[in-house]
Amino acid sequence: MASNPQRECWTVANDGAGLETLVHRIQALTPALVVLEATGGFELAAVAALVAAEVAVVVVNPREVRDFAKSLGRLAKTDRLDAQVLADFAERVQPQLRELVDSATHELRALVTRRRQLVEMLTAERNRLALANTRIRPSLEAIIAALERSLADIDQELDDTIRSSPLWRAQDRLLQSTPGVGRVLSSTLLAQLPELGRLDRKAIAALVGVAPFNRDSGQFRGRRLVWGGRAPVRAVLYMSTLVAVRYNPVLKTFYARLRAAGKAPKLALTACMRKLLTMLNAMARDGQPWQSPATHS
Repeated sequence: MASNPQRECWTVANDGAGLETLVHRIQALTPALVVLEATGGFELAAVAALVAAEVAVVVVNPREVRDFAKSLGRLAKTDRLDAQVLADFAERVQPQLRELVDSATHELRALVTRRRQLVEMLTAERNRLALANTRIRPSLEAIIAALERSLADIDQELDDTIRSSPLWRAQDRLLQSTPGVGRVLSSTLLAQLPELGRLDRKAIAALVGVAPFNRDSGQFRGRRLVWGGRAPVRAVLYMSTLVAVRYNPVLKTFYARLRAAGKAPKLALTACMRKLLTMLNAMARDGQPWQSPATHS
């Protein structure tokens, strides 16, 4: 545990020299696996340096590590304690290695993230404008105009980036062949869900956070709930599903059937989100574009 001589805690600068020092120290320990927590992107430089040095590395969800610490009764938090908990988590849970995304995907992901930020800021400023008095309206209008220009620039850059890759261009065309799927969902899936088409339907639904989980105990049967997963993907999937249940013949029929069976609107919509995702997953797996039910008749 803490007395293990292989467990050390270092502080290094997040720059080239610091990362080089970190890699040398880790290589000297000849680890079977290095486990890092996701830290909103701050971990990316360390991951890239370790991968370049051919060190096995996996990035885990910090919530899982914190839940693990609580299960051990470790409620205190310091950098040193967190490092020890992370080492215990790696040893006992043994998280599986996942394929790391390349630099091009990181760049596409950054563009998608920035687009989401611009949309959120634009929505907030438009909401303020609706209630603003005349003295501050010019300021809000100027910011809204600047945000709209930035959003248009990001959209163009996203289009150019996707078109520059034959693989992404083909995947984008395939995904957007589905009624209800537009450029925003397609680019989000390409950037934030590279596992699309590589996992089975249950695994991909759980990864995004639209798979129902049981809440049963003894004779009690609780409502199935969905949680966790990749919130940015789920948010865009939700908006696309709102359109798809109106214009996609498969999802429109599916949604109507669920509502007729007494399912609540939100529950039926969540089921449609899962169905749309699994449909897109199968299309990406098989390399086949959308086919209307009429083509099978």
